[in-house]
Amino acid sequence: MKVTIPHMGNVYIAAKALFEGLGVDYVIPPLNSRAALEIGSLHSPEEICLPFKILVGNYIQAIEQGADTVIVTGSCGPCRFGEYSEMHMKLLRRLGYKVDFIVIDAPKSIGFKELLARISRLTAHSPGTKGRKWLALAQAVRIMGLLDAVEAKAHEKAGYEKVRGTCKNLLKKCRQEAYSCGSPDKMLDCLNGYNRMMNEVPCDRTVTPLKIAIIGEIYTVIEPFSNLYIEDKLMDRGISTRRLMTPSWWIRNTLLSPAGLNSPGIKTASRDYLPYYIGGHARECVGEAILSWKSGFDGAIQIFPMGCMPEIVSKAILPTIARDKDFPILSLVVDEMTGEAGYVTRIEAFVDMLERRRNHVVSGY
Repeated sequence: MKVTIPHMGNVYIAAKALFEGLGVDYVIPPLNSRAALEIGSLHSPEEICLPFKILVGNYIQAIEQGADTVIVTGSCGPCRFGEYSEMHMKLLRRLGYKVDFIVIDAPKSIGFKELLARISRLTAHSPGTKGRKWLALAQAVRIMGLLDAVEAKAHEKAGYEKVRGTCKNLLKKCRQEAYSCGSPDKMLDCLNGYNRMMNEVPCDRTVTPLKIAIIGEIYTVIEPFSNLYIEDKLMDRGISTRRLMTPSWWIRNTLLSPAGLNSPGIKTASRDYLPYYIGGHARECVGEAILSWKSGFDGAIQIFPMGCMPEIVSKAILPTIARDKDFPILSLVVDEMTGEAGYVTRIEAFVDMLERRRNHVVSGY
């Protein structure tokens, strides 16, 4: 068995730690790029969404490096993502690739027994003891949490840093050095060190930067290539951002969902506008918009792929929230045809509008 995973933000770093901790053979596909998207677009249905196409590109690149087993998360419910693993298997089989899929789905959908059975398909190839296997899993989860913490601090502090670019450069070095570590223990030490360094970045808390929340569909929000590196672009402008949806949030949310204890704040916040789960993360998108308004953010940017059914529903609700709360929200739809120039222009216009609103409030208009 030679396992691989598709890219989604920093997940590949935690996955590398897990595979090395288990002692299983693995392949990490190249970071997402136009090459992966072109491969995926070539073999995917034209009307299918952007994440589907990028994932196909990831799989083919990894298979060509020897991978024969894909580890991927699932999603039961109205969102089409729940069908993607089956569609990907059939597509790859039609292309002549022989590859197995291990789909890690929510316990409330498949039960804890089935979830453990699927995980055991991976750990069965590990030479370590049962204790070592659990340690590898715990370390990978811890690494994912640290990565998300460092990233969140970098995005928040980018609006306050005394030297523009400090947080962005530190975050880039953190990812590079963590990935180059040869063991989970070394990776944890590395990330703890960068977490301390991020805490010590010189900041000027007397300034009042724009604060923008990033909300929307989970893949396009987390994977920077799919959203044209929007968080980096906002950091370059000295804007403080927040994104509640992270891989470690997904882990907690998935594990707590059978008991109904997942995301209580989001459930409460979204109750007046979308009280039901309709698939994907539409309810989370609506709830995050409300929470961002309550936290004093200047605005929010929703990002989702063309044709995403749950996010189309949340997009229809967000203008009502914007009017009710006087809270600007920009919706950006992405696919393989998205042009960066027009995309950046829309972001810049939104930021300029937020700055004008801020200036009018300060001047008393």
